[in-house]
Amino acid sequence: MKKRTISMMLAAAALAACAAVPAAGQDLRDNSRRSLFSDQKASRVGETVTILVVETTVASNDASTSAQRSDDLNFGATANTGATGGTNVGVTLGTGSAFRGGGSTSTKGSVRAKITANVDSVLANGNLVINGSRRIVINQEEQTIKISGVVRPSDIQADNSVYSYNISDATILMEGSGMVEKVQGPGLITKFLHILF
Repeated sequence: MKKRTISMMLAAAALAACAAVPAAGQDLRDNSRRSLFSDQKASRVGETVTILVVETTVASNDASTSAQRSDDLNFGATANTGATGGTNVGVTLGTGSAFRGGGSTSTKGSVRAKITANVDSVLANGNLVINGSRRIVINQEEQTIKISGVVRPSDIQADNSVYSYNISDATILMEGSGMVEKVQGPGLITKFLHILF
């Protein structure tokens, strides 16, 4: 009897303790971060997401124009007076013009890189505003890659990466500076002559 009474008292105390704790809703995102069975994807401000930059652009434009014009004007007159006299007058006038024009442009570009961006903010619909940059300096040659845009959570893969072509309002900027950039650019005299002429 005493053992049953003690166990009943302990059970009542446990129920009273549970009732005293206020009930609160659970945040599914918090739980998913601690879950062993869910993917670790970026979903909050300050978290990072890996951007796989795979961009290939090909553009071409061909144009051809041909025009031709030709005008001919002929005038002739003949007059004879007497047995031996005669007058012949002839006028021929001709004009012509021709024009041919053609043009062709072609542009190709390819960028492949991997960069990690931070989540700056989360929009009302759950989309993530990301922004990231990477600066690499090798032998005084500097290359900077900047990327920004909006990512849908459904486009983020299981390894917390997203392809650049799935980023809306994407801005991908690649800049370089160093000896190679200086050699490729025109000199001061060439720039001055371009200003004059």
